[in-house]
Amino acid sequence: MITIESLTRTYGDFTAVDDVSFTAEAGRVTGFLGPNGAGKSTTMRVLVGLTPPTRGSATILGRRFAELPNPGREVGVLLDASAQHAGRTGREILTIAQRTMGLPKSAVEETLAKVSLTATEADRRVRNYSLGMRQRLGIGTALIGDPEVLILDEPANGLDPAGIRWMRDLLRGFADQGGTVLLSSHLLHEIEVIADDLVVIGQGRIVAQGSKQELLAAAGTLARADEASALHGALADKGIAATVSIDGAVRTDADPAAVGQIALAAGIALTELRPADGAGLEEMFLELTAASQREGHTDTTEGAAA
Repeated sequence: MITIESLTRTYGDFTAVDDVSFTAEAGRVTGFLGPNGAGKSTTMRVLVGLTPPTRGSATILGRRFAELPNPGREVGVLLDASAQHAGRTGREILTIAQRTMGLPKSAVEETLAKVSLTATEADRRVRNYSLGMRQRLGIGTALIGDPEVLILDEPANGLDPAGIRWMRDLLRGFADQGGTVLLSSHLLHEIEVIADDLVVIGQGRIVAQGSKQELLAAAGTLARADEASALHGALADKGIAATVSIDGAVRTDADPAAVGQIALAAGIALTELRPADGAGLEEMFLELTAASQREGHTDTTEGAAA
C-alpha cells in the first residue's frame, strides 16, 4: 500500500506539488494521470526518496522509502528506463541488483525470462538496446526482488503493441496476486484498460480521484452542437451548469432528455447527445485538466517536469 498525505514540494516561489493526498491499495492498479508539468514525476520522486518533501509525507507499506531495510525486496521502481548504465550489459545490470539485494543467482535468469529478454539480448550492452528493450530491462530490475509494490513512470514508452499487451498482463497479474501498482502513463487507453483506481493531478493539485467506474459514471451527459457556446448559454438560462471542453464537447450533470428538450426549444441542432459514461477516459481527462494544461510551460526547476 502507498499512502501520500498532504504532500507539498516547492522550489522557491514555484509549487510543483500542492497538498496532495491519495492512497494506492494492495491488489489494485492505480493510474496516476496528469498533463505535462502537473506534478506526477515530482510526487513519484518524493515517494521513492529522490526528492525531499517540503511538507507532508509519502510512505510505502507504512514507512518512508529511506526506512525500508532492503527497498528492492519491498518496492520495485522504474522512473526512467534511459538512466541505465549504457556500458553494461543487461545481464550485468540485473546481476548488480541481485547481489545488492542478496538474492540467489537464479533470480537473474528467472527475471530475464519474465521480461522476455533473450540470452543474446542480455549479453548486449545497453547502449545498443532499443527503447523497448530498455523498458523491459527496467521493469525486470523493478521485479527482480519480488516486491509487494511497483511504482512505474511511463513503463510502456517504446514498447510495440505486443509489448504493451505483455506489460498490461504482467501488471494485472501482479495486482491480482495482491501487489500494489502505481502507474503513471500518458497512454490513456492503456490506463483505462488496466487501472482499477484513478488519481488525476493538474497544476500540482488533485482534481479527481476514485475508482475508474465511479469517475467515468460521474461524467454526466455529453452533447455537441455546431455552436457549443449557444448550447451552453441555453442550459445556463434554465439554471443548468455545464462546461465546454477544449474539444468543443458540452458536459453537464443534467439528464440527456432534458438537454435535448432545451436544445430543441432553443432551436439548436445537436450533432451528438449521449450519456458521458461511455465517453471514455480521454474525454474525462481532457475535461478535468482543461484548466490546468501546462503545454508550452517552461520551467528549469527539477519540479517543473511532470
